[in-house]
Amino acid sequence: MDFIDEVKQFSARVQKLKDQIPTEEATKMSLVVPFFQMLGYDVFNPDEFLPEFTADVGIKKGEKVDYAIMKDGAPVILIECKWCGENLDKHSSQLFRYFGTSKAKFGILTNGLNYNFYTDLDESNKMDLIPFLEFDILNIKPNLVAELKKFSRDSFDVENIFSTASELKYSKAVKNLFANQLKEPTDDFIKYFLSSVYDGVKTQNVVDKFRGIIKKSLNDYISEMMNDKISSALKNENETAVTIEEPVEPKENIEITKIHTTDEEIECYYIIKSILNGTISPENITYKDNERYFSVLYKGNIRKTICRVNLDTKKKQIMIPDENKEFIRTYIDSINDIYAFKDILIKSVSMYVEN
Repeated sequence: MDFIDEVKQFSARVQKLKDQIPTEEATKMSLVVPFFQMLGYDVFNPDEFLPEFTADVGIKKGEKVDYAIMKDGAPVILIECKWCGENLDKHSSQLFRYFGTSKAKFGILTNGLNYNFYTDLDESNKMDLIPFLEFDILNIKPNLVAELKKFSRDSFDVENIFSTASELKYSKAVKNLFANQLKEPTDDFIKYFLSSVYDGVKTQNVVDKFRGIIKKSLNDYISEMMNDKISSALKNENETAVTIEEPVEPKENIEITKIHTTDEEIECYYIIKSILNGTISPENITYKDNERYFSVLYKGNIRKTICRVNLDTKKKQIMIPDENKEFIRTYIDSINDIYAFKDILIKSVSMYVEN
């Protein structure tokens, strides 16, 4: 299984558990420790994953950070945990104190849902106030999964991570700056665009006049660009999904119903495609939508249906064929539950691959 698939599978597990966890200790045992186990660490070996690492702070002796990842007898990553219902914004100061008293190069503040990664880019041996990486296990971004993998046991390399931490930090700052300008563009931002499109004097009245125009134009452009990408992706998928069906005799007075493929169905399709990646080539996985259910197919053939899903009902359902091609219906709470059907889906598509 690819690392991103492991992360997505873990995300589905967290989604189920998070509302049942009442305390910080339960958060550690149910969410945080399994997270680092997923990253490859032996969480039962104190030489590698040490609970309650002692971090003396000034005159305070014996203060403990929740966990430390150890290497050659010294801490390389400090981990401070909070209850999954807490906001992390007000808790970085505690990790800040611990960081300066140890040899650790990285600090992680987490509530089991969000993981904030810190280092000392601004001043050596003094933890930055702003994390260079923020990872939300319930809102997985593929580009950040690659950065998270660098913290796995087999990939961890201090110099490699530190060299990319600066890029991540400033990339995040630029994105935040641009996002803020799209919401409330400053005068300097407006003047930058006016310098290329307006030849007159850039008085305050002119700046104010163009503020709304430039803001709307930029947001419209981004929306159009995203829509073009989505439309292109859907077009390519639809062109690939050539289906073979039994001919139907034409009937008069048939009411034509417009089929609408939802974003959730497309997300479902990509989940299944991700699960089966490595079992069969991704281009052999297509889909076909109809009024009653959404089908995921092998090589666009309706007779080689990998599974069907129905997300339009009050109770979502997934239907997977058994060895007799009889569809077995199972109710699910969320499309993330589909990750739990990995083995069955692989078995389903294997019927067609073997034949």
